[in-house]
Amino acid sequence: MSQLLTNEALHQKSPEEITALLYEACLDKMEATVCAIEEKDYIRANESIQRAIDILHRLGAGLNYEAGIIADQLDQLYNYLVDLLVEANYQKDVVKVNEGIKLLTLVMSAWTKAMKTRQDRQSKSVQQKATMYENAVMHES
Repeated sequence: MSQLLTNEALHQKSPEEITALLYEACLDKMEATVCAIEEKDYIRANESIQRAIDILHRLGAGLNYEAGIIADQLDQLYNYLVDLLVEANYQKDVVKVNEGIKLLTLVMSAWTKAMKTRQDRQSKSVQQKATMYENAVMHES
């Protein structure tokens, strides 16, 4: 994450926004892993990859399985990414980490787009309600 969040600021975030922050942090850790492996700093690579794995576990723990099949698919993806990163850590394999980065980037992009679409719908809904209220008030006068 590009900035540190205070506990207060974090509590003001929606679950969707927290998920987006976790995706961003996980990507940052995976990118740091690539740099560390390329620099042959294997201790730093191990620490970064372990943090990325921890974030993936947290993402999996936060899934709402009542939301439908997408939760099951995300769970499988998170598990696949964890397995991939464990192998990459053991083998110090940048290619595997980059595969994880590509997959998580796709998910993060879709998540961000879904959040924006939802916000746009909510904004339209609020505007429509305000217009209906204004029309009702105008007709009463």
